[in-house]
Amino acid sequence: MAFGAAAGSFLPRIAYRLTVPFGAPPRTSCADCDRTFPAGAAGWVHSGPSCCGGGHAPAVVLALIAGALAALLGPVPELPVHLLAALPGLLLAMIDLGCLRLPDRLVGALALTGGIPLALLAPDRILPALAAGAVVGGIYLVIAMLPRRGLGLGDVKLGAALAFLLGFAGWPAVAVGFGTAHLLNGAIAAWLLVTRRARPIPFGPALLAGFLAGVTAV
Repeated sequence: MAFGAAAGSFLPRIAYRLTVPFGAPPRTSCADCDRTFPAGAAGWVHSGPSCCGGGHAPAVVLALIAGALAALLGPVPELPVHLLAALPGLLLAMIDLGCLRLPDRLVGALALTGGIPLALLAPDRILPALAAGAVVGGIYLVIAMLPRRGLGLGDVKLGAALAFLLGFAGWPAVAVGFGTAHLLNGAIAAWLLVTRRARPIPFGPALLAGFLAGVTAV
């Protein structure tokens, strides 16, 4: 949990700067006080709130995720891999909640952060993992091409990346992960419909929560 709390404290500034519409450059200043962020790494590497208040929730959430992973997985070689992958994962969830966008570079960072170590730990599982990524990515791409566009292309890419990572744990983990994601998103959509607050729902957080369920349940 200490790792999660420490690492999560660095996410608010990065998430704030990247929570912008598609095609827009990262934020260069705080919208509340108009303070310009420093150039270079100093403008990105910052512990605590981005600028004007708030910002402690990511540290708490990541600490809880780290604690859950440690408790449910135990001292297995995959534990450090999933702890590191939780960083870009939570960052993606924060950005998607803020602007309905899943940056390709972060999705790629998540896939590489988890995929390379898992491939080294279990080289015999590479083909099943690639198959899982291809199957889920293909299904999601078909859904995204339907007239009502139930999914965005960012969801397609993230779904394929998470299926690839879950594939190292086996098809039951893939089924649990994506089943959980759709149940969560379905429940949220139903609640918004009942309360007459229907609006676009970011699917990234549900996918990432499903991934956590798939990793720890199988």
